[in-house]
Amino acid sequence: MSREERKVPRWHWFLPTSGDGRNVTNVIDRLGQTSMNRPADVEYLAEVAKAAERAGFEAVLTPTGSGCEDAWITCAAVAEHTQKLKFIVALRPDAAAPAWAAHQAASFQRLSGGRLLLNIVTGGDPVEQRSFGDFLDKESRYRRTAEFLEILKRSWAGEQFDFDGEFFQLEQGGLRLGTGAFGSPGVYFGGASPAALDVAARYADTWLTWGEPVETVAERLAPVREKAAAAGRELNIGLRIHLISRDSEEEAWLEADRMLDAIDPGQVAAAREKFARMESTAQARMTDLSHTTGGEAVDRDSLVIAPNLWAGVGLVREGAGTAIVGSHEQVAERLMEYRDIGIDEFILSGYPHLEEALNFGENLRPLLDASPVASSA
Repeated sequence: MSREERKVPRWHWFLPTSGDGRNVTNVIDRLGQTSMNRPADVEYLAEVAKAAERAGFEAVLTPTGSGCEDAWITCAAVAEHTQKLKFIVALRPDAAAPAWAAHQAASFQRLSGGRLLLNIVTGGDPVEQRSFGDFLDKESRYRRTAEFLEILKRSWAGEQFDFDGEFFQLEQGGLRLGTGAFGSPGVYFGGASPAALDVAARYADTWLTWGEPVETVAERLAPVREKAAAAGRELNIGLRIHLISRDSEEEAWLEADRMLDAIDPGQVAAAREKFARMESTAQARMTDLSHTTGGEAVDRDSLVIAPNLWAGVGLVREGAGTAIVGSHEQVAERLMEYRDIGIDEFILSGYPHLEEALNFGENLRPLLDASPVASSA
């Protein structure tokens, strides 16, 4: 599909499978936090999913990690409570043999009516990786991810094949039951290191990046696009970012202040310690945006890194750590600036995810839908 045919953005939401609340929380582990007062049970997550569906989102992204409910099981349960919503299920290549993962994905695709998308997560925290029995170094993990995706895609394509790789071996591999009339699930993949970009260029359908200033994001897009073009492929580009959108800019910043006041400096110090041990290039970039080592008081203005772009979420939250803060009109304008540099898909979130999904549908979606379609970038 050409970029000219992909000018209208695709909008996705986030399913908080580690719990939810009105304050910033970490999706991987709790770091001593107590603000997740809405447990991640099926009843609540189904409410979030139905709100996302009502707001017009195409899909919801799930995280993966020791502090989250398992993405496969959770999404299968929540899918029963929705009609059209798709699920971007997070999956780590150390979690299952790729042939089994291909089989699981095909089952989900058939039984849900084609509502599966996959987010392949290589893993960036060596401590957590080892806690699940994975002792590979970073470069080896990416080589394994490449083999994993090779087997997934060949399986979904209906091949029967042998595979003799560094990490996986198959004899007469391939699905006995295909994906049915629904086709192969789309593959989402994030990562900023050279090894990650190589894997994305060869196997991803959508490459994900996190929210930095628009000019910086524009610079990030060129290398992965060039690598994909060299491989004879074209990628969608997705942006993962939070929103604090209110009737006025003043109200939005008051909400950011409230969230910041609820973050204990000790939590920030614990998060900084964890982030420092991680091997993720993208996580290091997010951490650097908040300009703190942890422990000291941080004021709101020092976390504003571009117009309406706030790095306060990343003080304690692993992964996406920035939020667009402003009036509904300002937030829509900032989102369209990202669209205009070539972002095809947006994976959004806000605290709490139930109310903020509806807020998006009621106040932001009409503005975004009315925005002129961008010229191809």
